[in-house]
Amino acid sequence: MVTTEAELKNRYGRVQSVSGPVVVARDCAASMYELVRVGAHRIVGEVIRIEGVRVTVQCYEATDSLAVGDHVERTGLPLTVELGPGLMSSIMDGISRPLETIARVSGSVFIPRGVDVPTLDRARRWEYVPEERIRPGTLVTGGDWIGRVQETPLITHRVMVPPGTMGTVVRAAPAGAYTITEPLLDIEWQGERRQVCMMHRWPVRQPRPIAEKLVAHEPLLTGQRVLDTLFPSVLGGTCAVPGAFGVGKTVISQALSKYSNSDAIVYVGCGERGNEMAEVLRDFPELKMTLPDGEQVSIMNRTLLVANTSNMPVAAREASIYTGVTIAEYYRDMGLHISMMADSTSRWAEALREISGRLAEMPADSGYPAYLSARLASFYERAGRVACLGAPERIGSVTLVGAVSPPGGDFSDPVTTATLSTVQVFWGLDKRLASRKFFPAVNTSISWSKNIQALETWYEQHFPEFPAIRQTVRQVLQAEEDLNEIVALVGKDALAESDKVTLAAANMIREDCLQQNSYTAYDAFCPFYKSVLMLRNIVSWYEMALRAVGEREGEAGGRGGASRLTYATLREEQSELLQRLARMKFMEPTLGEASIRTELDALREDVAKSFRDHDWAL
Repeated sequence: MVTTEAELKNRYGRVQSVSGPVVVARDCAASMYELVRVGAHRIVGEVIRIEGVRVTVQCYEATDSLAVGDHVERTGLPLTVELGPGLMSSIMDGISRPLETIARVSGSVFIPRGVDVPTLDRARRWEYVPEERIRPGTLVTGGDWIGRVQETPLITHRVMVPPGTMGTVVRAAPAGAYTITEPLLDIEWQGERRQVCMMHRWPVRQPRPIAEKLVAHEPLLTGQRVLDTLFPSVLGGTCAVPGAFGVGKTVISQALSKYSNSDAIVYVGCGERGNEMAEVLRDFPELKMTLPDGEQVSIMNRTLLVANTSNMPVAAREASIYTGVTIAEYYRDMGLHISMMADSTSRWAEALREISGRLAEMPADSGYPAYLSARLASFYERAGRVACLGAPERIGSVTLVGAVSPPGGDFSDPVTTATLSTVQVFWGLDKRLASRKFFPAVNTSISWSKNIQALETWYEQHFPEFPAIRQTVRQVLQAEEDLNEIVALVGKDALAESDKVTLAAANMIREDCLQQNSYTAYDAFCPFYKSVLMLRNIVSWYEMALRAVGEREGEAGGRGGASRLTYATLREEQSELLQRLARMKFMEPTLGEASIRTELDALREDVAKSFRDHDWAL
């Protein structure tokens, strides 16, 4: 086919100016958010502004080789990601290029500019099993399952009709081994025939369509006791993890990736330090999880990593966030519960700030663009529990967890403020706790969750006693703050005996329950039932001790009189029992729920027996 001069003119523009990652091109008839290739190296860029015959492009690779007059080539497509089997267990950069393939093609540990490799392997064959109902004459529409592929031991990949496609099946491929580009269905609609294969593309900035957005009511169980019990999130919720440098944001994000009850994980390292991302790339393939049949498999079988470190071009940070959430939505449409970790959204916002500054836009607070809150909100709004398009009927969810890195841990930072006005759960990290090696360093005074009410029905069905336990724990921790102020002024000896019991219970909750050691088998992950039983036993001791000390104080003539039962006596008489309460965390989850429940139920009985044997109040 001969390309005319007019078509060539319409296809190409010329570089007019270069300012860091921002390139202005003239005589370029591109569309908004169209993908372009810039210069001799064919650097990847995206159109972000159109002014007459001039367009502004943000480049996702280094632009130091560009010169005025270089070609700007239109692609006619927006920034898209390839969706199909082979995504899980892969590692890609911010614009969905697989790093392993790049290393093999380039023969270098560095990513060469303009390298153009497909996200998915075109040569690999997958064992395809078609759905029984798919046969010639069947009417299919967007989102319908047409078959399945065992992508990894943990993920059964459902091959779906792309959204916006419909028609009557003319030909259906039988079971067998196919590549991702071989047609599996021929469909016809209004005289037009189309082919459906395992792979399709989707624009990263456009949310994938759904049938209905539903109320989320199942918990995201992270294995971290302080998060699961005091500040829970739902599957399909939004969480923010702000904190200063070194307080454990990345560690919490990785713990969620390793142990949460999500079906699959999309981990986006957005502008974080290279050594952190290198640690993730090194550790994740070595982590194992146990299948129901007892087989040990790598956790990478349910994990996709997007590596976009701080030494990569800043504009690619923005693309990496959208790439990650689009892939998460794709797996959600299969009826899976997906968690996406964005580490960190502060670096993403810094990319917005740099691009905005180079565009000479009017800055808002701290130099960030005025549309920062809107961009954050549009990102977090892509989370949720949904009824998916197509048949069969199914429900999936995307949970978004964004780490935020405010300078100096200042939570009044614009990014943190805008995030907290959008998300449902706030896990605030405290530098003082981190300096004491207290992990997770979650400050229970400032953290909150809006999901408590949504989870009440689930608690009633599975752990009916837990809401009352949680309420008591919150009251004890709140009372501890007030009492610590008094202790700082007049000393601990001036407290009433009941207040000393409260302080002791708060210390047990913090040190013996909420604190975890991620380097141990017994504490790296804690099942929810174990968390509930541990708190139940501590709360049982607290309530019995409070009644015993309170009644003895009453017998002695009121709060100011000499109590016949002091906290010191209680601690001395029950020293062995208190040691057993402190050792509850050392029970390994591998023992199984029945064994752990039996032992912790026996401990609660021993607590009650101790108070009865000493003739203390019950």
